Amino acid sequence: MRKKIVAGNWKMNKDFKDAEALLYDISDLLAEKNQQGMEVIVCPPAVFLELAVDIAYEEQFHVGAQNVNQNEYGAFTGEISAPMLKSLEVDYCLVGHSERRKYFSETDALLAEKILLLLKWEITPVFCCGEVLAQRKKREHFNIVKKQLSEAVFHLDKENFSRLVIAYEPVWAIGTGENATPEQAQEMHAFIRELIAKQYDRDIAEEISILYGGSCNSKNAVGIFSKPDVDGGLIGGASLEAEEFVKVVCSYPT
Repeated sequence: MRKKIVAGNWKMNKDFKDAEALLYDISDLLAEKNQQGMEVIVCPPAVFLELAVDIAYEEQFHVGAQNVNQNEYGAFTGEISAPMLKSLEVDYCLVGHSERRKYFSETDALLAEKILLLLKWEITPVFCCGEVLAQRKKREHFNIVKKQLSEAVFHLDKENFSRLVIAYEPVWAIGTGENATPEQAQEMHAFIRELIAKQYDRDIAEEISILYGGSCNSKNAVGIFSKPDVDGGLIGGASLEAEEFVKVVCSYPT
């Protein structure tokens, strides 16, 4: 059975005091709700990773990083390596988020390097893929996602590929208040799963968790999460408030 996952990406938000309060609130609410069978991940800014790991007691949630450098060590001022993340007991790391692609010019070739390094250090990559609005309007969205997967992750062998989590994020729906309909999400998730089946095999395709990211919140999560190929969500703004985030977690049908 595929793992059901809800991951919260805080992006560049919160100071130390607010981050601490939010982490404790999330942990307490998750313990209260006792949502069985759902894996919850919190991805705070890097300066709060150690704090998050300390608060994630009794495995109420897992901790993920928002980024990693493609080198293990060296003269890369300001960067964070996979060995550093591993030493903090970070379990997951986002790779290829649309904001990293847009603002930091990250290519799929670069992302492929990051993924290999994370896998070496036994950190699960959450690989993000998706199209911008112009590509959707031109009906290029399937080709764009296929290209991103082909260039960034399809070089992996079966064993390593099976260790990934995929997150489909329609870029036109991130931070815009717009979101894909449940039908649009299902269509792309099913397409991704079929690509995986063709590249590897049906068993691997059926085991990979594919998350939806793009203005997902407690109001639309039930409809999106109800689709058969949607295995949870990568949550942005809605992860910055504990009650809202946990409502999203609890939106997944049990």
